[in-house]
Amino acid sequence: MSDVVLETKSLVKHFPITQGIVFQTKVGAVRAVDGVDIQLRRGETLGVVGESGCGKSTLAKLLVGLEKPTSGSIMVRGQDMVKLKGNALRRARRNIQMVLQDPYTSLNPRMTVGDIIGEPFEIHPEVVPKRGRQAAVQDLLDTVGLNPDHINRYPHQFSGGQRQRIGIARALALKPEIIVCDEPVSALDVSIQAQVINLLERLQNELGLSYIFIAHDLSVVRHISDRVAVMYLGRVVEEGHDQQIYEQPTHPYTQALLSAVPVPDPRLRGHRDQIVLEGDVPSPANPPSGCRFRTRCWKAQDICSQQDPFLQIRDRSAHPSACHFAEVRDVVRGH
Repeated sequence: MSDVVLETKSLVKHFPITQGIVFQTKVGAVRAVDGVDIQLRRGETLGVVGESGCGKSTLAKLLVGLEKPTSGSIMVRGQDMVKLKGNALRRARRNIQMVLQDPYTSLNPRMTVGDIIGEPFEIHPEVVPKRGRQAAVQDLLDTVGLNPDHINRYPHQFSGGQRQRIGIARALALKPEIIVCDEPVSALDVSIQAQVINLLERLQNELGLSYIFIAHDLSVVRHISDRVAVMYLGRVVEEGHDQQIYEQPTHPYTQALLSAVPVPDPRLRGHRDQIVLEGDVPSPANPPSGCRFRTRCWKAQDICSQQDPFLQIRDRSAHPSACHFAEVRDVVRGH
């Protein structure tokens, strides 16, 4: 287990629901993340997928310390980030950085690119001496494929893809080992998405980075990820290597997600098993008893409402799934 750089155990984040204006009373909680266990190994990319509202972005914020967990642990290189405080926490957070989703709102429009990328050096002055910061910023611009001479330009003078490269450069400034990418290409054109994905892969190979890659585009996740965790209503319902998840999905929710992925080969489109889920995603403030997916699942039986399934290997596929009736299903017949 020495190659594990990040691990969460029973990670929970509940946002309280209150009533009243002066005297606020807690009447419930939104269970955004509700017991997530994940591991990330050195040089690996773990893809996290799921519908909007399943808890992906909340998980990302918990990992980098933008949100405090309700309970659970976040171990980074053997240190529990939840328990660290003060200078110890500040030093530990250097090792895990984040690339945000929207390149248009994640950069301060009143700051130059040099100031944006160099801001981490102001917070961690021990990383780069003050007189060497301009050269360090220019090196970072060159690393992500931007002109180092544009250090004094402002964000509005760059395209969306270039702005995301600036965000990546900022994340690299403190030489982290782990980068959390929260849907980093969802706001970009398809052609630009490919360029940014290729950049992330090159940086991973050159710098030995480990990624948590959060996205809702399953094709992008398959391209970049070594392992995939599928989230539904605050929990991981299936986890495995990319080929296991995409070619041998066992959880009904994963099978439904994959059936919605467009098939580029017209010869295979007629062989697709379309799975249409009925109903809406339940509220995370009032999740169903037992299995959280049972209200939309065609396999649901009495046990599903009574017992909450946990991640375990239940089928010949040899990867864990949180379903009482997990079984391999080919999403595209004959493929």
